[in-house]
Amino acid sequence: MDIAPTASVPPPKAPPGNSATRPGDRIFLGLSKGSGITLLVIMAAIAVFLTWRAVVAIAHNEGNFLTTFEWNPNANPPVFGIAVLAYGTIVSSIIAMVLAVPVAVGIALFISHYAPRRLAAPLGYVVDLLAAVPSIIYGLWGALFLVPHLTGLYQWLDDYLGWTGVFAYDGGAARSLFTAGILLAIMILPIVTNVSREVFKQSPKMHEEAALALGATRWEVVRMAVLPFGRSGVISASMLGLGRALGETMAVATVLSPSFLINVSLLNPGGGTFAQNIAAGFKEAGDLGRDALIASGLVLFVITLLVNGAARLIIARRKEYSGANA
Repeated sequence: MDIAPTASVPPPKAPPGNSATRPGDRIFLGLSKGSGITLLVIMAAIAVFLTWRAVVAIAHNEGNFLTTFEWNPNANPPVFGIAVLAYGTIVSSIIAMVLAVPVAVGIALFISHYAPRRLAAPLGYVVDLLAAVPSIIYGLWGALFLVPHLTGLYQWLDDYLGWTGVFAYDGGAARSLFTAGILLAIMILPIVTNVSREVFKQSPKMHEEAALALGATRWEVVRMAVLPFGRSGVISASMLGLGRALGETMAVATVLSPSFLINVSLLNPGGGTFAQNIAAGFKEAGDLGRDALIASGLVLFVITLLVNGAARLIIARRKEYSGANA
């Protein structure tokens, strides 16, 4: 019995509009790759430049660059180190994060899940405006208003917590790392709030409605559905704010009385930051002094990269809370 050969059925053709080989897709793919490569090249160029100038400065340094409590690259021989700058930068940034992140998360939750719609929109608009205020405006406000009005708070901390040494206060001007940390907290508050608010708004409504249907209170819904979903977003927002706190220059320079001395008390003058030291000393520095400042900038560059890398690792470990698989 003869069987007629079966005619092969050609595979269906993809619609012309979905073709991945059309000119527009190729152009967009090339631009995307080019943008990514350009960014990597720029970062590599910055790292190479900073490293080159830092090596030149460190080669002439008679002190230990990491542990010396002095900054005098114009001396003969030059002696300079970043111990005090690293301490001031890290401590002021930690103070800013401790003060700003809880408040920012609370404001973001209030705007996204508690406030009436008529109130939430104006509050969000005000937060957006605060994020757009220039740094020098914050610095002027901090120097003319914040510093004089912190004396009472400093005296209260000294009365009740001065025995710790960390909050001892000698009665001078409130131009210390704690003041710088408070100002940085106010500056990064809008950034962390904005990002956290947008993340909380993306939480799955079905999860929230299911929790409410089971009898959960509003806080229980936020604790069980909203916060786990937005945890990675809050971490990203916090790292974004930390990046600004680490590199802030003019605002810190207006409220901090720098000195190359590490003071145990956060309320008394002492310490400095990388960015503030670069801004204050770059104009009057000689060739070696500029190279020394660039070397300190390289350390700040590395710290920022490490912070961002740590944030990416934390987010990757908590990927189940990111909502990507929802």
